[in-house]
Amino acid sequence: MIEIVGHTAIDHICSVLHLPKADDSTHITERKILFGGGAANIAAGIATLGGTVSLLSAVGDDFSGSEYDAWLQKLGVRCRFFTVPGANTPSAFVFTDTKGRQMTFFEWGASAVFKKRVPPDVRHVHLATADPVFNVKVAEKAEFVSFDPGQDLHLYSSEDLTKIISQTTILFANQFEMAGMCEELKVSREELVSQVPVAVMTKGKEGSVLYTNGKEEKVPAIPVCAVDPTGAGDAYRAGFLTAFMDGYDLVSCARIGTITASYVVSAIGCQTNLASFSVMKARYEDVYGRFPLPGKKPCP
Repeated sequence: MIEIVGHTAIDHICSVLHLPKADDSTHITERKILFGGGAANIAAGIATLGGTVSLLSAVGDDFSGSEYDAWLQKLGVRCRFFTVPGANTPSAFVFTDTKGRQMTFFEWGASAVFKKRVPPDVRHVHLATADPVFNVKVAEKAEFVSFDPGQDLHLYSSEDLTKIISQTTILFANQFEMAGMCEELKVSREELVSQVPVAVMTKGKEGSVLYTNGKEEKVPAIPVCAVDPTGAGDAYRAGFLTAFMDGYDLVSCARIGTITASYVVSAIGCQTNLASFSVMKARYEDVYGRFPLPGKKPCP
């Protein structure tokens, strides 16, 4: 089992004609309120694929008994929540223009409690967006660490990043987050990826790049009718981590992540169109041919 640490959030996903500049405004053409939060998205994706997963997150006292609570239970996600009385469950306000460009505003709400809590002992963990200090403490206790700073990268000091990366087996980031980490740590991309056994950089429509043992492997994106890019990275991580924990080779993990992401971008919302294992496998075989056999599991 893998533990996913980070945000559970309510997503307010808005379509706009254009992203406004400072002191400007824009017209919202559509708005949907959906389930989200980087950690919860990944946990839901893993559970839908049939993986065993636990979610360590923070929510407000408005969460228990909600539709979102029932959804995670239905999927079989094992939830360990810090419930904060009087606080809002975190909320994301995502604005996407007609060219697919995004702007996000995030209300931490109950997630502010991470700073004050002592993390439980975990063996295998994926650190999604969450409080840097809490994530450092988790990383120092875990046997296996996968790390994804996400949109919370700006909260990390160089010391925080250095500590977590030194414990990390798999580093995930999109091209902008990769550049941000390099700038904060004052290293090149080559120097950064050499510090971890495995690094994965996602590049949206351009696919992803897998770095391991000094080698670089490009995995193209799958052409699909993309409706909403929100949650694509989380879906990729869910597919990759599910495959990795089951013992598949790294290129197959990246391909499976690509497949799961291709389903999520085909609908509005991060958890609206999650792929089951059979659905993922069918598209994998259509795109890549024979589905691979798993090897030895890296985290018994």
